Amino acid sequence: MDWSDRTIAVIGLGYVGLPLAVEFGKVRPVIGFDIDPDRVRELQAGRDHTLECSAAELGEASLLRYSCEPADLKAARIFILTVPTPVDRAKRPDMTPLVKASETVGRALKKGDVVVYESTVYPGATEEICVPVLEQFSGLAFNTDFFCGYSPERINPGDKEHRLPSIKKVTSGSTPEVAEGVNALYGQIIKAGTHKASSIKVAEAAKVIENTQRDLNIALMNELSLIFGRLGIDTLDVLEAAGTKWNFLPFRPGLVGGHCIGVDPYYLTHKAQEVGYHPEVILAGRRINDNMAKHVADETIKLMLRKAIPVLDSKVLVLGLTFKENCPDVRNTKVVDIVRTLRQYNTQVDVYDPWVDVDEAEHEHGLACLREAPAAGAYAAVVLAVGHREFIELGAAGIRAFAQKDAVLFDVKGILPAGAADGRL
Repeated sequence: MDWSDRTIAVIGLGYVGLPLAVEFGKVRPVIGFDIDPDRVRELQAGRDHTLECSAAELGEASLLRYSCEPADLKAARIFILTVPTPVDRAKRPDMTPLVKASETVGRALKKGDVVVYESTVYPGATEEICVPVLEQFSGLAFNTDFFCGYSPERINPGDKEHRLPSIKKVTSGSTPEVAEGVNALYGQIIKAGTHKASSIKVAEAAKVIENTQRDLNIALMNELSLIFGRLGIDTLDVLEAAGTKWNFLPFRPGLVGGHCIGVDPYYLTHKAQEVGYHPEVILAGRRINDNMAKHVADETIKLMLRKAIPVLDSKVLVLGLTFKENCPDVRNTKVVDIVRTLRQYNTQVDVYDPWVDVDEAEHEHGLACLREAPAAGAYAAVVLAVGHREFIELGAAGIRAFAQKDAVLFDVKGILPAGAADGRL
């Protein structure tokens, strides 16, 4: 199946879609589509606020053009959807962005076109949820007039070592011929190679268990941290000792947020419950990880009380808001839960993160972050929530300079030397 002359449309130009559009745009015509006109204008000007692609990398994609006009999609023959798949407040999959994107693509579909999904979904979602939408809005028949594939994204925001071309890609298609075509398509840009899954469902399942496995491993570390804290043992000291065994896995306790690890397990558990199975281990891990932010806030308050520091109306500084270090991504960040819990104790919380867009943070989470570095000597407690390089460079002394004498310092990530902070996970 030769698709070499077909124009590709990448739907959604966020952390996943933009790098994909750029790589394809180096070798073949691509329409980068996003519903946000500001995002399109930004990219047309050669800027990417997510920092996933540099100006030079955007310039190398000479065959890529950007659009927010659905009519432009009719020029494409291959559509790749990379839109978000979040969960709602009840932790249920929210397929709205994916359904809306499928409606848009459906209106542009023509006979012989191929639609590939990269968004994380539960096994069966592409064919059960997305395909009927494509059929409804195109008037075409699945696997007769148009075809589908699934190739799960594996983007790691902020990671400059593991980039799209260097990460092996799982591919699949709705027929054996389409599976070959999708595999060959990605083979054009993925230097690390591809793995052709036996079906779309297998590829969907592979994606959700990648992050579910990591979520459970971190949950185990978090639970160990809770246990060792009660035993008066430093968790990181324990992990360092255990890590001397060759097959001990190097996971560490911490907050689990972001667009994948803290979300994907709920897609799998939703489908499991739909078919009559209650997944106990996966949901137990989720409960542990979701409660760690509250634990950090509670422990910070306890440390203040032990030092006889007044809690009511005290000023607390939280350093870092993003869900991971050296990255501007604030999606599903659990630092927000630390802030909310601290405020429930009637403390005055300031948040400072040199990586975030302050306006975006306020829009996404309702948090008014400091626009300038915190004032010296102003805080009764400091929570080091994210291990940005700027905070590492400050060191314990530099971070304590923001605080009052004998203030509490809680190191969530364990990036400071042992004994430098009053508490850590």
